[in-house]
Amino acid sequence: MGPTLDSLPGELLHDIVLHFDQHDFKQSLVALSRAIPRSPVPTYLLFEKIHLSHGEQVFQLYRRLRHAPVDAARVREFVFESWIADADIFVNLMALLPSLTSLKIYIGPSFAPEHLEEIFQRPREQLRFLSMRFRPYVQRATYYQFLKGAYFDSTLLALSSWPEPALPVLSIVQDPLDPSIAPTGFAQPLVFFRLDPLSTLAISPIADNLKHFRLRIPGRQIARHLHSALHSLPALEFLDLSTSNVGSHDIAGLLGHLRDLRVLVLDGCPIVSQRIDVQLDAGDPFVQWAELGEAMALAGVARATEREKKLRAWTEAYYAQESATEAAATGKKVRRGRRGLATATISLRVPSPERALQPSKDIPEGRIPKRGQKIRVLPPAPVLCSLATGFPGVLDVETYEAVKNEFERGWEVGIARLQSIRFRHLTSWRNGVSRVVRFADKGSLEWEEEEEHGEEGLVGLVDVKEESAFMLNGVGDGEAAGGFQAGCACPLLCIAGSKRDGAHRQNCGHRIGWGIYQDEI
Repeated sequence: MGPTLDSLPGELLHDIVLHFDQHDFKQSLVALSRAIPRSPVPTYLLFEKIHLSHGEQVFQLYRRLRHAPVDAARVREFVFESWIADADIFVNLMALLPSLTSLKIYIGPSFAPEHLEEIFQRPREQLRFLSMRFRPYVQRATYYQFLKGAYFDSTLLALSSWPEPALPVLSIVQDPLDPSIAPTGFAQPLVFFRLDPLSTLAISPIADNLKHFRLRIPGRQIARHLHSALHSLPALEFLDLSTSNVGSHDIAGLLGHLRDLRVLVLDGCPIVSQRIDVQLDAGDPFVQWAELGEAMALAGVARATEREKKLRAWTEAYYAQESATEAAATGKKVRRGRRGLATATISLRVPSPERALQPSKDIPEGRIPKRGQKIRVLPPAPVLCSLATGFPGVLDVETYEAVKNEFERGWEVGIARLQSIRFRHLTSWRNGVSRVVRFADKGSLEWEEEEEHGEEGLVGLVDVKEESAFMLNGVGDGEAAGGFQAGCACPLLCIAGSKRDGAHRQNCGHRIGWGIYQDEI
């Protein structure tokens, strides 16, 4: 007689269990343990992935684990999807789970900022996936949150204080207020009051390894806070700002500063007019999509122009300060420049105090531009691969093709203009008219130097040494930041919206987001 199931060793039973279908894994494992109760069925696998969908399950699990630290330490993935829960017990439950690698929680009106502060007060070093979905809306008018100032800004600051965590995936989502969720006749509680903590989060240790970031705060202007500080979100490749107030004017800042961004999802964002009648009345029905494509292709030009202005202002201030110092040493009085004839002698405006630029003298001598030297910053090539958003109206095949053609036409116009600018810099560089520099590669010595000194002088910039760096279809040796290997292909455009039943493009930003976050919100 051959071996029976209950006579198999624990190692074989473990391998058999791993082949169970994930959708009914726990039910199958429990059934197996009951069928062969005396065999070493690996029931501890029940604790590796926990999914709670009802508030009362929180206390039941807490009661089970509080005296079983070994089982609690086995929990790796925890999902809580209920808007009703005892927040205090939930906090106590989280304190029992030290080995979490994935955490997904719904945060309803019973949660206060203090609860999340306590959960995230101590760093969770093994955490690799964190998703928080907020729905703080109430059914009856209460102004307790406003009077107390109970906002979740402190949660962002708590995450920012974690030292060097390797958290590649982060999702912070506030559900839009909908009449089907809660009444709209009175002021509902806010999740975040100040947006400055986003800037703190963007340059914190947690951002060093953050590759996928979903941040949705309905109606709030959050884009500039993600790149206002130097070296914000340096590793970011996927960004979802859906439902937020992100306009076409924010595109240049996002793409210009987030230099590794490959996928951008902007469902419900006013990057084009959200009224189809406005688009139709514009003459060319989809001209706004062409303008959007051109703006995205030229994001690097805007960033380079911004850096040139800072460099010019710093250089002027530096040598003005040097002249003043020399004049003070020799006793001579510095003469002011000649005033133009058209300069008004009076002004009706109230004078505003101007902040005098104080150039630092602590930067390396090689980062100080020569007096009178003309310096150009080479605009970087775009690297975006996918743009996913929605279309305000009925979307059929003909409409999508028309929008796609306009977007690609605008992109081509922008790329042609970008190449023209780079060719002009090439000519000036060849003729010795100007010195051309480019942005330093992430992680290089020059990039690290910028961490220390900021955008002082030529800090963070590297001299262009090869002609191939001016071309958009190739990369020369040591000139990785000067060109893009993919040849600046137009990003894949998907305008099917966030619903899965739409006509989504293959490998579009929506599909990528679903795969990363394992949901369809």
